[in-house]
Amino acid sequence: MRPISTILATAAAVIVLSAAAQAQVTMKASHQFPGGKGDVRDDMVQMIAKEAAAANVGLTIQVYPGASLFKPNDQWNAMVNGQLDITLFPLDYASGKVPVFSATLMPGLIRSQERAKRINNSQFMKDIRAEIEKRGVIVLSDAWFAGGIAGNKGCLVHPNDLKGLKFRAAGPTFASMWEAAGASIVSPPSNEIYNAFQSGVVNATDTSLGTFQSMRLYEVTDCLTAPGENALWFMYEPALMSKKIFDKLNKQQQDAILAAGKKAQAFYEAKADAINKEAVKAFEDHKVKVVTLSDADYQAWLDLAKTSSYARFAKEVPNGQKLIDEALAVK
Repeated sequence: MRPISTILATAAAVIVLSAAAQAQVTMKASHQFPGGKGDVRDDMVQMIAKEAAAANVGLTIQVYPGASLFKPNDQWNAMVNGQLDITLFPLDYASGKVPVFSATLMPGLIRSQERAKRINNSQFMKDIRAEIEKRGVIVLSDAWFAGGIAGNKGCLVHPNDLKGLKFRAAGPTFASMWEAAGASIVSPPSNEIYNAFQSGVVNATDTSLGTFQSMRLYEVTDCLTAPGENALWFMYEPALMSKKIFDKLNKQQQDAILAAGKKAQAFYEAKADAINKEAVKAFEDHKVKVVTLSDADYQAWLDLAKTSSYARFAKEVPNGQKLIDEALAVK
């Protein structure tokens, strides 16, 4: 017969192995951006998956890029319902369901990559994160992406340049301003913009520089209005996790996921300016004209935004004016 101590040790080992087996969790991360092609948003999600696995706390994250698991606009509901574990998601895409999210794609509200970092620590972002969590989703990584305007009918630098254009707008606040400038609005998601240009459905668009580059929009446009000193367009595209799924994890797993998210955020912030320059260079290399907004043109857009985008948001969204004021108060 084996000694009691050996039996107890064996039993303890079985219990430990059993607990470890039960703690192993496989999760799915979905996003709409190209995978393996240098889009930093895919890089961020892949980093979260890699860091979570490296923490050795029983976590595996399978990444599905290129809208291969969920269509872009379906990801928010999937997160809220616990059908999708993790995503990197342009938050404004959910503004039809949660109108307050339109504040995260508002003309002239961010203006620069450095100011975006300061905004992350503001009351404005505390309020936005609270609205996200209220819907059953938590933020793993804050990320603001600079963008611009491009078209195939010449350069777009002043509101007068948009008259008569078929414009693909990223969200309702910008759509309101483009419409006020005389454009007609069409709304394919960002992963369908290339085909929309080819088929003539659109002849101008606003989107992030990352999307401009990864979707090769330099092949279907002739002029890019880049951020420069006066960035009109910034979009909040955070890495998110379903709270239902997060709450099922043990404390070690939760800490590992949160740490991975922070690491992905720091990774992006450290290279955001270089990414922006790289995207602009891709347009220049393909002989697309690149321009920026002068102070006067930027002010013309802001004046139009105040009477269109800002006014509409303040009127239609509870505490809308308060949110705008909080963001503008960040110096």
